[in-house]
Amino acid sequence: MAMSCKDANKAAAAAVGIMDNGKYVRYTPEQVEALERLYHECPKPSSIRRQQLIRECPILSHIEPKQIKVWFQNRRCREKQRKEASRLQSVNRKLSAMNKLLMEENDRLQKQVSQLVYENGYFRQHTQNNALPTKDTSCESAVTSSQQHRLTPQHPPRDASPAGLLSIAEETLTEFLSKATGTAVEWVQMPGMKPGPDSIGIVAISHGCTGVAARACGLVGLEPTRVAEILKERPSWFRDCRAVNVLNVLPTANGGTIELIYMQLYAPTTLAPGRDFWLLRYTSVMDDGSLVVCERSLGNTQNGPSMPPVPNFVRAEMLPSGYLIRPCEGGGSIIHIVDHMNLEPWSVPEVLRPLYESSTMLAQKTTIAALRQLRQIAQDVSQSSVTNWGRRPAALRALGHRLSRGFNEALNGFSDEGWSLMGSDGMDDVTIVVNSNPEKLMGLNLSFTNGYPSVCNAVLCAKASMLLQNVPPAILLRFLREHRSEWADNNVDAYSAAAVKVGPCTFLGSQVGSFGGQVILPLAQTIEHGELLEVIKLEGVGHSPEDAMLPRDVFLLQLCSGIDENAVGTCAELIFAPIDASFADDAPLLPSGFRIIPLDSGKEASSPNRTLDLASALEIGTAGNKASNDIVVTSGATRSVMTIAFEFAFESHMQDHVASIARQYVRSIISSVQRVALALSPSHLGLQASLRSPLGTPEAHTLARWICQSYRSYMGVDLLKSAGEGSESILKALWNHSDAIICCSIKAMPVFTFANQAGLDMLETTLVALQDISLEKIFDDHGRKNLCSEFPQIMQQGFACLQSGICLSSMRRPVSYECVVAWKVLNEDENAHCICFMFVNWSFV
Repeated sequence: MAMSCKDANKAAAAAVGIMDNGKYVRYTPEQVEALERLYHECPKPSSIRRQQLIRECPILSHIEPKQIKVWFQNRRCREKQRKEASRLQSVNRKLSAMNKLLMEENDRLQKQVSQLVYENGYFRQHTQNNALPTKDTSCESAVTSSQQHRLTPQHPPRDASPAGLLSIAEETLTEFLSKATGTAVEWVQMPGMKPGPDSIGIVAISHGCTGVAARACGLVGLEPTRVAEILKERPSWFRDCRAVNVLNVLPTANGGTIELIYMQLYAPTTLAPGRDFWLLRYTSVMDDGSLVVCERSLGNTQNGPSMPPVPNFVRAEMLPSGYLIRPCEGGGSIIHIVDHMNLEPWSVPEVLRPLYESSTMLAQKTTIAALRQLRQIAQDVSQSSVTNWGRRPAALRALGHRLSRGFNEALNGFSDEGWSLMGSDGMDDVTIVVNSNPEKLMGLNLSFTNGYPSVCNAVLCAKASMLLQNVPPAILLRFLREHRSEWADNNVDAYSAAAVKVGPCTFLGSQVGSFGGQVILPLAQTIEHGELLEVIKLEGVGHSPEDAMLPRDVFLLQLCSGIDENAVGTCAELIFAPIDASFADDAPLLPSGFRIIPLDSGKEASSPNRTLDLASALEIGTAGNKASNDIVVTSGATRSVMTIAFEFAFESHMQDHVASIARQYVRSIISSVQRVALALSPSHLGLQASLRSPLGTPEAHTLARWICQSYRSYMGVDLLKSAGEGSESILKALWNHSDAIICCSIKAMPVFTFANQAGLDMLETTLVALQDISLEKIFDDHGRKNLCSEFPQIMQQGFACLQSGICLSSMRRPVSYECVVAWKVLNEDENAHCICFMFVNWSFV
């Protein structure tokens, strides 16, 4: 028999009919209640569990296990249907709200088009009648007159009384609404941001207005009052915001509030001062129930209360901006955000002015960040999930926020936080600031336990900035993250880890040992809008007995953002801090790292899937690698500014020594970054393309096959034991071989052309930079003599075996090996293509 929908709905809470041998079995309300209770405990019981339920619950004793099984199946089906119906209703509400939003945006755009057409007609007529000697303002259009009024506003005299402030607030509200929903600013869609149901919202930037401006509108699953509370707490979501101080609050007759606010923003680089704002913020409820929070700078034109200049800050101007929050049918809110600022670009060096003149960067750092914070909080409320290490997403974001703010604090080094400038050593490339404030170290000292005294009583920060030419920030940052050995010093990492773990600290620069490599642990990793928070484990630190207090494994909490090459105007950051293996959410952090900010409005034309090494190529596959390695060099060089800052805890009497070591360390990092940046430059890759085979292409598969065939020909055994017959499987097996396999060219000065993963690890380099290393550079004097004596045998006999010895990585670290097997790699015509070296059982000394 078929049950109607009405009967099926009633069956969830009352008697349910089940077919059993052609008969209905009708459950009593008591039996349904018992089954519902058991369902919530175990929605999918096994046959043994169902029999146990019948025995434990006397009220079900007359029901057969088969009938219980069918009841649970129906119950699970109804639960799934309810969830799906609820999801579809939620999607329908979201689409309805988005449709309403798009219709409003369409109306606004039509008004803007009509206005532009009207202005275009007026200017054409004015151009045809330009014979008039003077301009007759009486014949100007109302639209043009209103635009001139906005550009050069004439405010009536006011004072700091409540009535005067209310007049400023009402005017701010009107101007803000004209930007949020009107045509006061010509908005154009932000590059790379396409509106849609799954997008973060509709994002636009200004075109041809004073200062920089961005606008966004979207849907969030929070009530308007909650949205306003979150957005008012700007330091909680805007990482460049140092502080927001509410100095005075005035209620208004219409139930709103007027607040006088002083706000400070961090400087993004050492080459510029921070910005501060003296603001009036007006919160009110409109007639249609919408909540409005708008703000603007208080300046001489308003004749309101003034705030004196603050040292180390440039007073910037916020033009009417804010948030329009409207309740959405079925819950949630529709929000319009406008950010409009004049960041005073005249106060920074000319090379940095694009940072302060880019509406795209304002949208990325402020406007979109606000929408993302709201959506993340709404998701936390609806989905209570716990990630790795038992931390919820909100806790992970808080850790990332602490890392970013700590880096900004060290980078800016404000005196009111206890930072003081040290004298230079005659060179101004690296700046040293020191902080001996007890409040700065209070949290740090909590970690000195296990009976060791707290001896670190100061923190030092070494910082510098450099200009990069034609280097994609996302690619450079990804390289710095994945190849730490290219620029990091293991002695410094071990020292920093000891400083925040147990103490006492040892001297910087002592021989601590060597790291076997870095491992990105899946312990605390989250990926949100291109941002990763992860734990890095630097393994295999060896110690002498006197260094027993230093940690064997170094753990770093690391924040990586801006690794998406498609995001326009995005700042790329890699910030990390040493932590204990079982650190708490409030554990002390000393952040260090890199920040790379693009200075050009255009973005690099390289593919977002472009790979840095063969491992990435193998994972993507042959089909995807042709596109990923097609590098399009843009016309004209792109520029970015990189800022480096490293923090060290130390004992006060060691200040000069630690400062000297810190300067040397940061200078070595600058040198390494410059070398890597040159290798990663698209133009450099284009010039050197002939020196290496494109990865993942048939040439790479052919080279792997030649290497294996030549080895079998000379040695009589297979190089790869478990490789398949296909070219791709051979290449993959060669890449994952445990011994270091490296190919070099047959020239008077041989250079490396290919290496597998072990070879790159041994040389501490990448395939991009491999071509800059010559064969003789990696051997010591004894190794070079052996190579010279065996080289003729390799060319005549085709192979040779070199005895154990020592070679050097690109970072000049010694590497021991058991032996080196060398053989000629022959092509299809039996001609020598290159020489292959296999370093057996290698390890860092």
